[in-house]
Amino acid sequence: MDDNAEQQPRTAAAAYPAAQLAKAFTTALTHEDADTRRRAEERGQRWRAVLAGMAAGRLTAGSRTPVAGLPAWVTLEVVRGGFATGTASAGGPLQPYETEAARQFGVPAERRALFAHCLSDAGLAWLWARLDSGRYEIGVPEEAALLTMAWLVRHGETDAALDLAAELEPFADQLRFLPRPTDVPAQASGAADAGAAVHRYTVSDSVDTLIRRRHNAAVETQREALAVWQPFGDAMLVHWLETARDGRVLELAPDTDWLARGAALLDRYRLLAAEHTRCTKHRSPRQNLGILRGALEETVAGRPLDARRLGLLRHAVDSMVRRRGLPGSAPHTALRREQARQAALPSHHALAQLMLRRLAELPQDSGIIEVPPLLTPVTEQEEHETGLPTGAEVPPVIRQVVEYALSAPIGTLVERGVVPSAEVLAELVPQLVAATTASAYGDETLRALMAANYRAFRNRRSLLLLNLDRQVRVEELPWVRAVSGQRAAVLGKPDEEGALTVLRQLGELAVQAFPGTVLPNPLVRELGVLARRCDLGVPFVEELAADIFMGTFSPKFLKSARVAAELLRGTLYERYYGIDYAAIRNLAIAETGEALSRSYGARTSPGFARLCTERAGTASGSDSWSVAANGKVIEQAQILTTHNLATLVHRVGIAPQPGWSDLARRCFGTVCRLTAQVHNNKRPLPTIKDAAYAWRQMLFALSLCPPDEQRQFLTTLDEETARHPAHVRSRLAPALAGLVRTAEGGTFDADGTADGGRAHRFLGWSTGRHWMR
Repeated sequence: MDDNAEQQPRTAAAAYPAAQLAKAFTTALTHEDADTRRRAEERGQRWRAVLAGMAAGRLTAGSRTPVAGLPAWVTLEVVRGGFATGTASAGGPLQPYETEAARQFGVPAERRALFAHCLSDAGLAWLWARLDSGRYEIGVPEEAALLTMAWLVRHGETDAALDLAAELEPFADQLRFLPRPTDVPAQASGAADAGAAVHRYTVSDSVDTLIRRRHNAAVETQREALAVWQPFGDAMLVHWLETARDGRVLELAPDTDWLARGAALLDRYRLLAAEHTRCTKHRSPRQNLGILRGALEETVAGRPLDARRLGLLRHAVDSMVRRRGLPGSAPHTALRREQARQAALPSHHALAQLMLRRLAELPQDSGIIEVPPLLTPVTEQEEHETGLPTGAEVPPVIRQVVEYALSAPIGTLVERGVVPSAEVLAELVPQLVAATTASAYGDETLRALMAANYRAFRNRRSLLLLNLDRQVRVEELPWVRAVSGQRAAVLGKPDEEGALTVLRQLGELAVQAFPGTVLPNPLVRELGVLARRCDLGVPFVEELAADIFMGTFSPKFLKSARVAAELLRGTLYERYYGIDYAAIRNLAIAETGEALSRSYGARTSPGFARLCTERAGTASGSDSWSVAANGKVIEQAQILTTHNLATLVHRVGIAPQPGWSDLARRCFGTVCRLTAQVHNNKRPLPTIKDAAYAWRQMLFALSLCPPDEQRQFLTTLDEETARHPAHVRSRLAPALAGLVRTAEGGTFDADGTADGGRAHRFLGWSTGRHWMR
């Protein structure tokens, strides 16, 4: 799904929702896990709502206002693919906090009554108290509306407050505009700095993860075997050995005392079997312990053993002694001591319960500032309280749950592996962008409110949109629009410089940490917000979805390509991809000087679309509308624009460390790793596509290196490929040959090959069989 909906189809059929409903229905019926079946049933209900709404005309898929009667600013429940279910996220039954607020206010438990009360003096006083203390929580943006209205009233903006109330009033009975009270002050909006602390998970998230941990059945079964049944088996073996002569049991006749102790052993067995039920081997008459026990039952009962049972008994005794030694011998004693030590180790489940006790003392709605004190071994006091042995270490699986809630600068989280991918990085960036955008407001309480509103807004899921329409922006929310004058009042050079600093820091971090990965759309969206915030005047472009692409591009793609032309004209990148950046610059100048075309009301760049189509070599007709053909056109747009890399370097001014040569080397490592995954892959095309994108980013970095560094890089390619399976070099050989040829001044033929087909330009999309396969 294209998060920013730059390109969408003209119609949205019900086939996709119907397929998703069928998939959820199958999972709900057949999956072995009860929780998975329950979640699938819930998904199925949402997809049924989508289909029912579309059939009844209540839902218009592809519209900015897909739910009849609800304006674009309303936060909707959106399922996969961008389909609205028809339910508002701030709608539904009253939340418990709303019911409690109605009781406190002395009004009916209805949203309209709560809304009306908040317009009264008593209601405004309640809202002002929340603003001053910061003890509120914004789960969906609508919950910031009444707080904003109260702020306007207190600061003399009565007309703006009345206009906002009037715009909200038609939905007062449907949507919750009341903030959620909380005992923890809202997160303050700090300075615009990417060094500010952020967290991937809260303490509460870690607690929920640990609560869901269950006993590991296999581990607990092994623990029972070591602690219960091995010692009991030894006791049974020792008892039988008392009747042995020359190693053969029952060569000595059992006396009365032996029989009595045997009966006691059998009584002990029955008690153990009733209490310890994980292990079942002891119940089998074919296992050694089962054979010893069965023979003892017969002997104690006074029934002589027949030849077969006696033979089984002697064989079992011999095998037990042969395998582990005689009970009491040095090897046997050492073995049992080590097994007892292992059995005495506390279970992960027990240590998870200890960690829950430690986490309970921390604020639950934020990250963890100091992780090491939580990961210390069990203390004497904790042994007294929990029974866990002093000095027991916290296992890695529990350590990771705690470490993932670390609150630290985002760069630190990347270094420690808490942020393992660009997609996860994109999830955290809104925390920083919220503070940056809110810093434009002069009033401290308004800054905190707008930061909380932005974080909630970024949880909105993108809608499926048609015809180059765009997602709702935060400034379109009525309550944000109502205080826009407050933002403009303090907007100035220092504020713009702060946003540019954050933009530069985040851009460098993304490129340095994940050099072979295309910037994901959620991250591109946040970078675009910062770019607008600092009035940079340059666009950030999204990755478009090939299955819903309609062959048109918005003008910002051509603007981005012009930035790339300014940076890369005459470089290896231009030669390798056969780009005429001078022509692109002229095209951008020409289209800027004339009226841009409109497609279904949206501005488009027909020249850029035509250029990408020509470079992709797609034909008109049915083939031009295939997913693969669309992918080829989109890939050419990414090549021409460098998918934001040129913008980050040439306009934002990023300078990744330790340098572009190192970045190119790491990109090539990603190419090799992805190429290795093509081998025996039943669906290799997505992997080939990602490898080609990493290759493109490698070429971009290499093109910014001096010629001597480029030559040195080319000499290391064989060494790098040698670290991977042999098939990696054979698959990459045509691409490597093409790179070397271009670096030496050569070119590709019109079909992207050279040297009689032994060299290939590495592209990810193909309408035929890809050469890397």
